[in-house]
Amino acid sequence: MTPYLSAPNPTRSFTVVLLSLTILSTLAFAETGQAPAPPAGQCRVEAVEYKGWHAQQMSNQWVQLIVVPQNGGRLMQVIFNGHPYLFVNPELAGKYFSPTPGKWFNYGGDKLWPLPEGNDDEKHWVGDSDVLDDGPFSFRKLSEGNQCEIELTGPADPQTGIQYQRTISIGADSPGIRFHATMKNITGHTIEWSMQSVSQYDTSNSSSAPSSGYNHNFWTFTPANPSSSYLNRYHVRFGPAENSSVNVRDDGLFSLHYVHMAAELWLDSTDGWLAVVDGTGEYAMVERFQYQEDKPYPGKASVIFWTNGPEMHLNKNGEPTLSADPDASPTYLEAELNSPLCRLRPGETCDLDTEWFPTRAGNEFHGVRDSGIVIHPLQCSLLEGKLKMSGEFGVLWPGKLVAHFYNDHGSSVGTSTLSDVDPTRPLVLDHEITPPQNTARVSLHVEGRNGTDYGSLGEAPVSGAGNR
Repeated sequence: MTPYLSAPNPTRSFTVVLLSLTILSTLAFAETGQAPAPPAGQCRVEAVEYKGWHAQQMSNQWVQLIVVPQNGGRLMQVIFNGHPYLFVNPELAGKYFSPTPGKWFNYGGDKLWPLPEGNDDEKHWVGDSDVLDDGPFSFRKLSEGNQCEIELTGPADPQTGIQYQRTISIGADSPGIRFHATMKNITGHTIEWSMQSVSQYDTSNSSSAPSSGYNHNFWTFTPANPSSSYLNRYHVRFGPAENSSVNVRDDGLFSLHYVHMAAELWLDSTDGWLAVVDGTGEYAMVERFQYQEDKPYPGKASVIFWTNGPEMHLNKNGEPTLSADPDASPTYLEAELNSPLCRLRPGETCDLDTEWFPTRAGNEFHGVRDSGIVIHPLQCSLLEGKLKMSGEFGVLWPGKLVAHFYNDHGSSVGTSTLSDVDPTRPLVLDHEITPPQNTARVSLHVEGRNGTDYGSLGEAPVSGAGNR
């Protein structure tokens, strides 16, 4: 007997599909601790469970930010295109400890600290578990929809005399993240501190297998100051003075290759950016800040890097040894941005504004431009009337790539839209076009979907243009 095939019921089919999607979303949420991303053109703020913590998630179609207010107001994780950036200590996941003098609970993530550190006097921060690092922060949602913004307010700390407040915001149109941090003097006397953004990046071999070793292709970069106050244009604050993983390249970029050894490097960088590059996963994070030339920085440092790992010491016999401290086991790198020293009278505040831009990376790194990172620099050549353009980049905004053409006098001779661009995919440029007459130089720009020009990705002369 031929079986009877009934005609599909549209209502029933829609209900089954909707139920299936709901089940899949629920399973995905249970697996990752993240709520599903909101639709394009929107961002959302919502309560979630993350690795056992009661957390808040701020998300758009590009990124998910996980904040744990109770644990010192930490931004615990940033996920872009499915890639998690920050170190989360698996030993302390889901846990909370009240501030305990003499202890340090390294949960991971990103937080605010004061500088200078030390135990010399009251003008130095000891750096252990206190209300600044471990006190519960209050949480407030300020907006969501086209723009999402949250506010985190910490407890007043009688030891340092300061109180932190931080707002974090994302838009619906890009993966860019903006931070505005405020430090307030809550005492009746004048104090002086710097505010520091401390971000712990995961350098493990695999985020799912942190014990499997470390990522041997993990790097950080920032422009070295050509007029630096430091010997070698950087200062070794901790660790071996001779460190083969540290270098100032011929192009002026300070380069730090992560190795599992404790070291702290200080830089008086003035260009206003650092980049963290995972060459294995081909992801990068650009952190931007505004350098203030007319104000003093703690120890003159605007940027600090710390590589976590065993510490080198001399034993009682004068022999070099590596520490067996359990805190040295986790594999992570800290990227730290400092504010200038703020001298605050009672009730006064000072601010630190920073921006993060996640994007894609590659097998090389040649700097940060206005609208992206340079993986392979722009090259342009003219042959038989055709302009060949090549290069590779990680873009910071979605939109379109526009070539701007200039003659040898610097005058604009035209523009051309080359392609769409997306921060989740490396931009590999391999174009051949007929250029405007007298083209001698090309600049690539990224234009957002709203028409905003976000600036140059690269600029290069046209070889062979003089023979045209």
